[in-house]
Amino acid sequence: MAAMDEIVKAALKKWPNVPSCHGWMGLDARGAWYLRDEPTQAAGPFPQSKGSRIEHEKLLAFIARNYAIDEHGAAFFQNGPQRVFVSLEAAPWVLDVQRVGTGVRVTSQVGDEWPQIDQVWLDEAGRLFLSAPQGLGLVRSSDMDAAADRVAEGHWQPEEIAFADLIARHRIQLDPRP
Repeated sequence: MAAMDEIVKAALKKWPNVPSCHGWMGLDARGAWYLRDEPTQAAGPFPQSKGSRIEHEKLLAFIARNYAIDEHGAAFFQNGPQRVFVSLEAAPWVLDVQRVGTGVRVTSQVGDEWPQIDQVWLDEAGRLFLSAPQGLGLVRSSDMDAAADRVAEGHWQPEEIAFADLIARHRIQLDPRP
């Protein structure tokens, strides 16, 4: 995670007891962020009912700088003094895998580089997950060609695992609630 904005740190000190927010934000399997108003939440859980995709560049950059995973495996965006928990389609990190020379460059949806990959997982839906010191990330479907090359070349050796078991093993909360 990038360094949290100073204005956010100051707001946390000034208003330390602002209640957290649940259900109002989502992250899909392609790394897109969504705002989920009350009618969207009433229509069903994320990602079946996604909401409005966030496309404002400065807001996306602010989210990226202030996004993290807590000690309980819940993803959140620190919006000033308020912690906004994020509903996840698949994982807290969505990974971009691009060929660079004879290797690859792996980056998360917030722009952080993942230079060290510790484990590679393949779930029952054929989705590829990477485990690193930063946590667990899902490789975007549009980047599977570069990831498949890493597997074919023997650099990554995926272990098959049920999605539910993978999420439990990494202590991830897909839909954090109070």
